[in-house]
Amino acid sequence: MPRPLIAGTLWPASPEHSAHANLRSALARLHQAGRQALEIGTAKVRLAPETTVDLHGARRTALHILASAEAGRLPGCSVLEAIEALSADLLPGWYDDWALLEAEDWRQLRLHALETLAERLITARRHADAVTAAQAAVHADPLRESGQVCLVRAHLAQGNPSEALHAFERYGRRLHDELGLEPTERLHRLVAGLTPSRRGDGRPAR
Repeated sequence: MPRPLIAGTLWPASPEHSAHANLRSALARLHQAGRQALEIGTAKVRLAPETTVDLHGARRTALHILASAEAGRLPGCSVLEAIEALSADLLPGWYDDWALLEAEDWRQLRLHALETLAERLITARRHADAVTAAQAAVHADPLRESGQVCLVRAHLAQGNPSEALHAFERYGRRLHDELGLEPTERLHRLVAGLTPSRRGDGRPAR
């Protein structure tokens, strides 16, 4: 990017000469990692050729997972590495309009990819990995029911009905407390029969 454009973007309220001085000062104060990541010229500043952007790699991972799922197979990359790449928020703490829009686009893409990955892992009987992927989706958005469905299904496939029921109950409480809503019938059907019937005295029937 041209240096005048960078200066004007970062210091829009400053006079032009002050913005240019601020940019020069900021570039001069860069630590070693910053200097390695940038190629600083007299007229332009650009990323150094060897610099990689983690978001680009994470997006490729998400798109690869979605494409692999459509073909009915697991992604070729390491599942745990994929989950880790899809578990990071984009620019947390940034509240500029452009950053919020980009962060939301990334959140939707990674949630879709994590849920898709969890479903494919359940089908492949890799239940522990499926639970890990579903938990990452739930952590990213605890009120999103599709992620909770993946987590409950993964626990059930792994043979842990108590974990499935606990996940359902935690979600139900949080959904009610924060939004005044109840889980949908789809999620209720998944845990139907897991709650023990009660006798007249309120104790579980044997």
